[in-house]
Amino acid sequence: MGALKEMQYRLASFLSLLGFLIEPVVLLVVWRTVAEATGGIGGYDLNAITAYYIVWTLVRAMNLALSPDVWGYWIQDGRLSNFLLEPANVFWRTIWNFAGNKLVWVVQWVPIGAGLYFIFRPQIEMGWTNVAGFVVAVWLGYAVRASVLFAMGLIAFWTTRAKALFDLIVALEILLSGRLVPMGVMPQWVQTISAWMPFKWAFQFPIDVLIGQVNADEMLLGIGTQILWVGLLGTAIKLTWDRATRRYSAVGS
Repeated sequence: MGALKEMQYRLASFLSLLGFLIEPVVLLVVWRTVAEATGGIGGYDLNAITAYYIVWTLVRAMNLALSPDVWGYWIQDGRLSNFLLEPANVFWRTIWNFAGNKLVWVVQWVPIGAGLYFIFRPQIEMGWTNVAGFVVAVWLGYAVRASVLFAMGLIAFWTTRAKALFDLIVALEILLSGRLVPMGVMPQWVQTISAWMPFKWAFQFPIDVLIGQVNADEMLLGIGTQILWVGLLGTAIKLTWDRATRRYSAVGS
């Protein structure tokens, strides 16, 4: 259903996608300039850092998921009651809805990615192992990020003033995920924290897989870590969801 809706509103969908890609394109220009002047940053040479941010534009489209802010509106206007009456669990409903949208977004991204490639022309060899690993890693990365955002949204069942907490977690994501800059640029202690948080595995890891910044063993370990995070977050959501819906049915809307 999500994909069909996006196809019906192709122009609006494309313009929305362009808006989301402003961030990585700006970062591409900034950090490519820095890498060109210094010979590389954080273990990435000029070609690697260029490829990093071009692939980042694709990962940005793939990682879009339900905003936690939506939950407050769903609860306040009673829309959640309708969702709870549907046979599909709300979690799976949102996961698959956004997953379907991505088929359209990726098609729309292709001319943008091709344009960035022909403008900057990074010399990166991507083998079939990297491509196959990326396909797995980017979908698992989406599952990790969607689960993080879904778990954040459940806070709305207990408070209507979760905006500050959402902003804090988004700030942590920006700093610890590789969105702003690859983790290799950060101090070692920040890299250590990042490795133990879910954000890097949703963003930087899939990019590194495709552009060859990780070897086969590191790729398998990273994919295993993504699966672990999906399992942990899924369990936390299941336990919290049961309590949240009981609380919702008790107080009404």
